[in-house]
Amino acid sequence: MLSSLRIFAVNHKKMSRLHINSMYYSKIRASLKRLKPHVPLGRNYSSLPDVDDGDTVTDFMAQERERGITIQSAAVTFDWKGYRVNLIDTPGHVDFTLEVERCLRVLDGAVAVFDASAGVEAQTLTVWRQADKHKIPRICFLNKMDKTGASFNYAVESIRQKLKAKPLLLQLPIGEAKTFKGVVDVVSKEKLLWNLNSDDGKDFERKPLLEMSDPKLLKETTEARNALIEQVADLDDEFAELVLGEFSENFDLLPAEKLQTAIHRVTLAQTAVPVLCGSALKNKGVQPLLDAITMYLPSPEERNYDFLQWYKGDLCALAFKVLHDKQRGPLVFMRIYSGMIKPQLAIHNINGNCTERISRLLLPFADQHVEIPSLTAGNIALTVGLKHTATGDTLVSSKSSALAAARRAEREGEKKHRQNSEAERLLLAGVEIPEPVFFCTIEPPSVSKQPDLDHALKCLQREDPSLKVRLDPDSGQTVLCGMGELHIEIIHDRIKREYGLETYLGPLQVAYRETILNSVRATDTLDRTLGDKRHLVTVEVEAKPIEASSGAPVIEYADSVSEDIWKASQEAIENGIHSACLQGPLLGSPIQDVAITLHSLIIHPGTSSTMISACVSRCVQKALKKADKQVLEPLMNLEVTVTRDYLSPVLADLAQRRGNIQEIQTRQDNRVVIGFVPLAEIMGYSTVLRTLTSGSAAFALELSNYQAMSPQDQSTLLSRRSGLT
Repeated sequence: MLSSLRIFAVNHKKMSRLHINSMYYSKIRASLKRLKPHVPLGRNYSSLPDVDDGDTVTDFMAQERERGITIQSAAVTFDWKGYRVNLIDTPGHVDFTLEVERCLRVLDGAVAVFDASAGVEAQTLTVWRQADKHKIPRICFLNKMDKTGASFNYAVESIRQKLKAKPLLLQLPIGEAKTFKGVVDVVSKEKLLWNLNSDDGKDFERKPLLEMSDPKLLKETTEARNALIEQVADLDDEFAELVLGEFSENFDLLPAEKLQTAIHRVTLAQTAVPVLCGSALKNKGVQPLLDAITMYLPSPEERNYDFLQWYKGDLCALAFKVLHDKQRGPLVFMRIYSGMIKPQLAIHNINGNCTERISRLLLPFADQHVEIPSLTAGNIALTVGLKHTATGDTLVSSKSSALAAARRAEREGEKKHRQNSEAERLLLAGVEIPEPVFFCTIEPPSVSKQPDLDHALKCLQREDPSLKVRLDPDSGQTVLCGMGELHIEIIHDRIKREYGLETYLGPLQVAYRETILNSVRATDTLDRTLGDKRHLVTVEVEAKPIEASSGAPVIEYADSVSEDIWKASQEAIENGIHSACLQGPLLGSPIQDVAITLHSLIIHPGTSSTMISACVSRCVQKALKKADKQVLEPLMNLEVTVTRDYLSPVLADLAQRRGNIQEIQTRQDNRVVIGFVPLAEIMGYSTVLRTLTSGSAAFALELSNYQAMSPQDQSTLLSRRSGLT
């Protein structure tokens, strides 16, 4: 759970939200809320659960405990000094990046947890960019300060250089690696020392720094505090006036409360990030971190959401995750933005245009839950009874509430001369689902088990929108499409354990794309008589490449086509074009980066839309076959961390894999190789890398883009696919 990097997202106020997110092999998120009626929470443990022992509370799946990683996000609710914390543990592996995305979407603050010996790593950048996209205020926590090779200064500098962030040093470590024993609170000029005999980190003492006992440490802390005050004053005008007016002669007289308030404002403005440190293994520095979360990160009330003004206190919530429980059915996680939720409450789903009833309301506690009578804005709720709600759906109290909010939004839009549809105004931004890069066939043990497999895949798809399932039109086989080797392996294992199906997977294949290199035109006529009705359509289209990367075809209509004609049949035309671009002429892979222009459309009266769609689809396919075609392959960002001794064999191996090395960085005693490599060449790379480096190296992958294959590589691929090689 606590490995390489994490992100902690938090809100606090009278209600707060906390989120933690651990980069490489786990992430955590959460939400804080000032307690009202007390609901007893928690479990009794004979020993403290720990990721190193494989008994972490939030990693309750068998696959997670076997591998020591987080695979799916799990929520826990607990109390801290009068605040209720909703914590969500999310994966750090790139194959499960959707779990990070959808949890970040509903959080108000974050704590990025770094490995102090490694600093900013490959997946750190990915999650940091995701937090930037959702404008999440952050705190940085440098974990593993007791690990060999830990360096506070190196980690801080990597945050400054690689993340382009301005770190505010709120703590300094007392010792590093084996000598780490506590931290200095720069704001209050106190030292926190943990009892060396305490394994759970509960026993520590806070002492003021004194000239007599700690002269060197006091000098360092005073210099760090003065630098912090100057840094915050540069970023916050209100604080600058205070410092220059009353405390310009002596910064030591500046009260800690004034500095903390200014840091809070700077954090919310996202102009800098507070930095703390510690060791989660022994819980050193965790208590000050939780205090910092409540002190510096925003409460839900401090986050501005424009749409809330339209609901006027009525219920508005976003469903961000769905789980399937064998006894209770679908469990829907939702973030409540306004209003209140109670059991037996009927709610309206704007996306699905349907009304459902919540049968039970729960506070999440990993795989166990506490039933509660109500939950208010700022919280994360777990609901039972919503059969049709999916990830990204917007939920309101009733259809009339949605219409009233739409009218308010429309009036506001008219004032500001905005042109938005009602749906755009009301729907909360959903979750962007990445396109899969791997696929393979999956077969049940017998034909009689096919319905059971279909049911299992339907449930898993609802839980994990990044998993795609399709039917191969030629073979009739079921095809799984996923984000990576581990993703598909986990899905296969879950089908076996949770649904009792011993399925068979075909060989793993790369999801290629196709495009065209030149502009071509084609004409087609469809003439069918069904019963006493004649269906006649004549179509002329032009297919041409476009420079901008576009997964879906760009559809255009020439001036020669009557606007009345194409508008009347627009849906049928566009359905035909999209269906034609699902399978390219070379590999049957989706077509991208093309524009389709309709030049002529002649429709016989009484012709059905299905026939129009079929004729357009056939004509587009004809045009694509006539054009010069190009296969596009997924190109991956690769980062390999390796010792100097094994650098040469790793570089030689990457050269054989058509790798393109961009740079080689130095990280402490290691070398970090950064470059690009085609996904087809990297399958099974973890085993090869372990062999080459005697298990000492690590690597991270992330999809960069799709690039054109060279003629030689494309010819080899087509020959292999056709069975000639």
